[in-house]
Amino acid sequence: MSVATTATCATTEAPDRALLPVVGADTRVPLVDGRSVAYANLDYAASAPALEAVAARVVEVLPLYASVHRGAGYLSQVSTALYESSRATVARFVGARPDDVAVITRNTTDALNLLAGCVPDGGRVLVLDVEHHANLLPWVSAFRDTGRTATILPAAPTVAATLVALRDELARRPYALVTLTGASNVTGEALPLTSVVALAQEAGARVAVDGAQLLPHRAFSLAESGVDYVAFSGHKTYAPFGAGALVGRRDWLDAGTPYLAGGGAVRDVRTDRTLWQPAPARHEGGSPNVLGAVALAQACDTLQALPAGALAAHEEALRDRLVTGLATVPGARVLRLWSDSTDPVGVVSFTVGDHDSGLVAAYLSAEHGIGVRDGRFCAHPLLARVGVDGGALRASVGVGSTAETVDRLVAGLLAFVADGPRARYEVVDGCWTVAGDTRPRPAVSGIDAIAATAAAACGPAVED
Repeated sequence: MSVATTATCATTEAPDRALLPVVGADTRVPLVDGRSVAYANLDYAASAPALEAVAARVVEVLPLYASVHRGAGYLSQVSTALYESSRATVARFVGARPDDVAVITRNTTDALNLLAGCVPDGGRVLVLDVEHHANLLPWVSAFRDTGRTATILPAAPTVAATLVALRDELARRPYALVTLTGASNVTGEALPLTSVVALAQEAGARVAVDGAQLLPHRAFSLAESGVDYVAFSGHKTYAPFGAGALVGRRDWLDAGTPYLAGGGAVRDVRTDRTLWQPAPARHEGGSPNVLGAVALAQACDTLQALPAGALAAHEEALRDRLVTGLATVPGARVLRLWSDSTDPVGVVSFTVGDHDSGLVAAYLSAEHGIGVRDGRFCAHPLLARVGVDGGALRASVGVGSTAETVDRLVAGLLAFVADGPRARYEVVDGCWTVAGDTRPRPAVSGIDAIAATAAAACGPAVED
């Protein structure tokens, strides 16, 4: 009998129902053997599906969509109110202080690059080497020729030792800002924010948090934590349309380099000088993404309305079930940053022996209808630190995940190790694909070119 039909990982209690309804939960995908199955989405850490509440909200406000700010028309006034109300909702979601400002951005990367331009001249930033590139590259590339500098501190093998290293570095020289992830996009782990904030404040530094993986999974408050800035993305928080946010202390944002020069960001323009607005308008030049902001706000409201602890409990049960199941897969190794870390979010990265992660991911998709991530997850120094030279696999859960999707993944991996792929796979432009794939495509314009575009997007220079 096939391993795939007998394997279970029922040693851990886990929910058999989604915590919140998401769009596309009943989507079926074709397999290479001609069958179709419900899609098992275990790629929430890359882009989470839209909440049904978010989709309904967008449909509700779309007929009211018009120009924003300074429009005299009735719908312009309505759209402006929706946009500014969304800003207030986002600020409330992250527990903003009364004098904090919320800037609507495209995503976390956008927000952190914006913040990099607001660090005072001559300021030094301290960042760990295990960050997502979005919280690593801005402090290097954006600081060139500005007088600002960044120190990349190697993480230690334990949380305790890493905190000691942070303390020692903060005592060695003055820093304006310490920036760190709220939850790793590779392992789900994090340093305790209260400890980092205490160390930074003692040294006179501010703290910024990359909240891309934290805010969709855990309650967070700027006011309660003492964190100065937080950045996060709508597309990871169950809201499509490409909006994110940077929320935090006003003084740096009021004085910082305007992020996007253009209309709306200025008070007055002459050929020989420009008077800029204060934040948030200072950094929101051009026509803003009204629907994106509305979608993000609805997602924030929906998550915040959940009973206290419900989201964390849902994901903890699923993560525990997944890790328990992976322990039964021969050769599987779950990646960890710190041996003493606690309370990770629902993100698990792993390797399966010496099998190519791209091949395993392609197999899971084509033969089991399971979506996972493979590669280096825009965290190359982190993968090197945990001893992965090539790529790894990542499974991530969220409010729409159930025990069934986790069990399918473990069963699929067991079948792969025991029997190998049934289809033939080949590498095209650096991406593993089914050779001669004839699976039907959805009846959506442009989808007929999916194979070519997927291969192009999977080339060696492109990552998560």
